[in-house]
Amino acid sequence: MDFIQVFALALLQGLTEFLPISSSAHLILLPIIANWQDQGLAFDVAVHVGTLTAVVFYFRSALKKLTADWIKSVATQQSIGDSRLAWAVLFGTIPVGLTGLLLGDWIETALRSPLVIAATTIVFGLLLGYADWQGKRVRSEHHLNWQDILFIGIAQAVALIPGTSRSGITITAGLMLGLTREAAARFSFLLSIPVILLAGGLKTIELVQSSLRIDWAALVSGALFSAISAYICIFLFLKMLDRIGMWPFVIYRLVLGGFLLWLFL
Repeated sequence: MDFIQVFALALLQGLTEFLPISSSAHLILLPIIANWQDQGLAFDVAVHVGTLTAVVFYFRSALKKLTADWIKSVATQQSIGDSRLAWAVLFGTIPVGLTGLLLGDWIETALRSPLVIAATTIVFGLLLGYADWQGKRVRSEHHLNWQDILFIGIAQAVALIPGTSRSGITITAGLMLGLTREAAARFSFLLSIPVILLAGGLKTIELVQSSLRIDWAALVSGALFSAISAYICIFLFLKMLDRIGMWPFVIYRLVLGGFLLWLFL
């Protein structure tokens, strides 16, 4: 991989992992459009490490409190502080974990096509716009009940289909449940931590079991660029969200989906 490819893919991963526009779609499509060779498993692991580092660092204070309250909750068998939110993040991860284990290989082979990405980009973009338009936006992530958590968790499992966008569909689900835009985004970003850990862990196991030659310079650069771009993306997205809403991303998804249909039909 040359520097331009490393920089472009890492930047794209960092920006699109947390915006509601689908990182998997962009990482599949850019090499196709640019006629690049597939970036490989090791690079995928590296950029996931970068985005994980960014979200953990951004929410470091909240994560310390969530972890401490969760440990106290387990020890005392009572709800303490933010322990309920910590449990929500853990339980909300179960549907995507089970779906990934059962259907992950089939999804990777059967649904990894530009036309599937075009369709999911458009359909779930429209759904995001509808949720933003109709959502009451009065609830906080701290007020989610177990039915809400299950609903968001199932939505996150659907995001295994390329082009859906994990952050996009979990924010959509949150808005449908009456969360504010910022609360839906925060919960989506917290949910991303165990998901990225699981995905990165599985890819790391595959990498260790393979005999691939590793380009360490590309991996370190990719992790660094994706971490920086992801951190900036999270900061700006949460800061500007109430002012700009979801419609810029909806319009982008419709344009991208239409372009893909024109390109590949």
